Amino acid sequence: MKKPKFTLSNIIFVVVIALLIIPQTRQPIQIFLQKGLAMISPSEISADKRENLESYDNWKLIDSNGNQYDFKQAQGKVVFINFWATWCPPCIAEMPSIDNLYADYNDQVVFLLVSNEESNIINDFKSKNAYNFEFYQSVTNVPDQFQTSSIPQTYLIDKSGAIVMDKSGAANWNSDSVRKLLDDLLASD
Repeated sequence: MKKPKFTLSNIIFVVVIALLIIPQTRQPIQIFLQKGLAMISPSEISADKRENLESYDNWKLIDSNGNQYDFKQAQGKVVFINFWATWCPPCIAEMPSIDNLYADYNDQVVFLLVSNEESNIINDFKSKNAYNFEFYQSVTNVPDQFQTSSIPQTYLIDKSGAIVMDKSGAANWNSDSVRKLLDDLLASD
């Protein structure tokens, strides 16, 4: 008995591949898949393996309204830094969890979401998605400790300048473990 060439699984496979090839459907599918992966909460770096920032000097940023931000202003504070792009499906997938975290911690934690894209592209993305946090662009070179070859790349820094989290890829930033860690970092002197 000969097996038919067009089985249901073969047809589904071909349709999925076709959807991933078509530019208009590729990004929504990738974002959907990344949201599933972003359900994982990032893990804290053990205290003995943490690096301290070398300096808060020489990193200048600009927000979407043209306001300058000197990274030196973040010294002594808890800082959340996320490098991202509007075309990056994992970045887009984790944005809602960052927005939820920002809603509760924006007055206690410095949130720096940094992209190297044109400001009009970033502003369109922000208004389309109604995110509440501010986006930044680097005016000067990014400090060596934050140099990365992949995005999203996220760092959580404590008040003393220690890098407590260093996460590459999408994550659930609104998880109970991240919130507990932020509460602990904010309570410490």
